[in-house]
Amino acid sequence: MILSRRAILAAGLAVPALPRLAQAQATRWQFATPYPDGNFHTRNIRDFITEVEAGSGGRLSIQLHSNGALLPMPQIKRGAQTGQVQLGEILISAYGNEDPLLEVDSIPQLVTSYAGARKLADLSRPMLEARLARQGLSLLYTVPWPPSGFYTNVPVDTLEALRGSRMRTFNVMTNRFATLIGATPTLVQAAEIPQAFATGVVNSMVTSAATGVDSAAWDYARFFTPIGFTWTKNAVFVNRRALEALPAEVQATIRSAAAAAETRGWAMSEAARDSAQATLASRGMTVPTASPALMEGMARIGAIMADEWAGRAGEDGRKIIADLRAAG
Repeated sequence: MILSRRAILAAGLAVPALPRLAQAQATRWQFATPYPDGNFHTRNIRDFITEVEAGSGGRLSIQLHSNGALLPMPQIKRGAQTGQVQLGEILISAYGNEDPLLEVDSIPQLVTSYAGARKLADLSRPMLEARLARQGLSLLYTVPWPPSGFYTNVPVDTLEALRGSRMRTFNVMTNRFATLIGATPTLVQAAEIPQAFATGVVNSMVTSAATGVDSAAWDYARFFTPIGFTWTKNAVFVNRRALEALPAEVQATIRSAAAAAETRGWAMSEAARDSAQATLASRGMTVPTASPALMEGMARIGAIMADEWAGRAGEDGRKIIADLRAAG
């Protein structure tokens, strides 16, 4: 029999215990990422979740939905804004159609090392935080992908080898790159790469060795040519209202775990560069050293794209590039 509140009071039972019981229940959050469980970004997220749950003393529980199982990447940011999920991970540059500033780390050859990528991340972070804040989101951390290379079934000694190919792209900047070198750009999400190659929708792409391992690139490509194309970054963010609804000490736990995840993630990215390239080679793919002619072509295209981007990105964009070049 279900007792009414009046009946409980009449019976002299301890009503004040009810709200305390409710408060003891854990807040449950949902976290959406488009990447598979084996990817280093996803493994880093799982470590982040473990630290948050332990540090919150069980007051916050987080369920991770990987490999786009809950939301595909184009919907993740909006899902976090509307509260469909509380936490999300995206490739920042995939949202460049919203704001050119989000494309900065996908300008080819703008940075050529992890040290350069770190400088670029530090310079652009305040602007990224401000843009996310206007959309009701708080940035937690960013982690770069390992530098990218070309996946093909023919050797790529010059950019001319890619002319006429059907190139898988994943953001505005890779679309533009494909167009500039005479390839046909085709937008394909990471989870759909093998099918796109198998059906002939694409026959080349430029992306990291880690994505090649995730998608079993040896099943559809013979060559991976590392060129240090870009150090594009992922961002992990949280719905600001959901964050601010938590006790201050739990918010601090999340921030602390995020800082640790960023440090750990950058180290994991660098390790993934070497291990992923080794995996591709062990599976029978040829992993050549990029030729001087190919790198000269990349520098030429990169300069064109940097100038175009600065024109679109306005004062903020020009300041980032000027400060980056001044930093050496």
